[in-house]
Amino acid sequence: MTKTINGYVFSLALLVPPAFAQSVDQTAQPAAAEAAGAVPATVVIEGRRPGPGVWKVSKGTHVMWVFGTYSPLPRNMEWDASRVERLVAKSQEVLMPPVAKAHIGFFSGLTALPSLIGIKRNPDDAVLHDVVPADVYAHWTVLKAKYIGEDDGIEHYRPVFAGEELLLAGLKKSGLSYGSEVLGKIEDVAKKNKVKMTDSGYDVMVDDPRKLVRDFKNSQVADLVCFTKTLDTLDTDLETMRVRANAWANGDIAEIRGLNFAERRDACLDAVMNSSIAKDAAALRQVRQRLRTSWLKAAENALASNAATFAVLEIQDILGPTSYLAGLQARGYVVESPR
Repeated sequence: MTKTINGYVFSLALLVPPAFAQSVDQTAQPAAAEAAGAVPATVVIEGRRPGPGVWKVSKGTHVMWVFGTYSPLPRNMEWDASRVERLVAKSQEVLMPPVAKAHIGFFSGLTALPSLIGIKRNPDDAVLHDVVPADVYAHWTVLKAKYIGEDDGIEHYRPVFAGEELLLAGLKKSGLSYGSEVLGKIEDVAKKNKVKMTDSGYDVMVDDPRKLVRDFKNSQVADLVCFTKTLDTLDTDLETMRVRANAWANGDIAEIRGLNFAERRDACLDAVMNSSIAKDAAALRQVRQRLRTSWLKAAENALASNAATFAVLEIQDILGPTSYLAGLQARGYVVESPR
């Protein structure tokens, strides 16, 4: 039984959905709504949009087209996938985004599932008021009232999960969606044209998933930094996400290049990856570096084997000096950015 390790927390508990894989359904409102306590918003775009162009990686006559995805995106946007459809149809292989996959055995996986119930809650049924400083909790109550409203159940969540729910509620007020429609469309096109789809991540072997979940339930996680950062930067992060979403939808590469992708989620991922439970699971260490290494290997294999390959990466893994494409460029491949 294979489960994708996604998002920033349940790399450990092996939950299926990514941390933000929920959709939201309300466009941002103008200044009048701001006065009523809503988010001050850049209005997100709507209608049919092209998305970004594709990067070209080549060596000799072999080429790989690389498309960058981004989440969240404007909920009322329709992506014009015609250009991508043509490139996928002409390719011999589609390289899917790199993820870590946990192999835990079919029966072992089934017996582990009931233990996932309650995984988001604090150990010993503690509430947020008990586990975060008073000033941080006071800030939480203000933002909870603004974005979530009445919800006593969330008070029992671990700080990292409570912060996630707060961000999701903010997205709902901002006209953004964390759906996977873009990647799903690319998969549909590949299947329609019978183009091979290849995983580019790596496998994580988990001998005792029930113990992993049980240990996590009973352990504390140093997620105060994650929680505090979520509270302190929420309004700014939401505005930045709206700007990025618009830039992606409009295919504005210059705007995308000017954005800083070092987000709060790194602090939240580190909170779990540096926990005692993760340290005991060797396969979960250095996830980001291992994913990058795995993708580079898969990309080189595809470039060597195919006249044309289509690859999908998150946009933040394409841009910057430590990007995946910079890694290929350092190995002698020619990398060309879209115009």
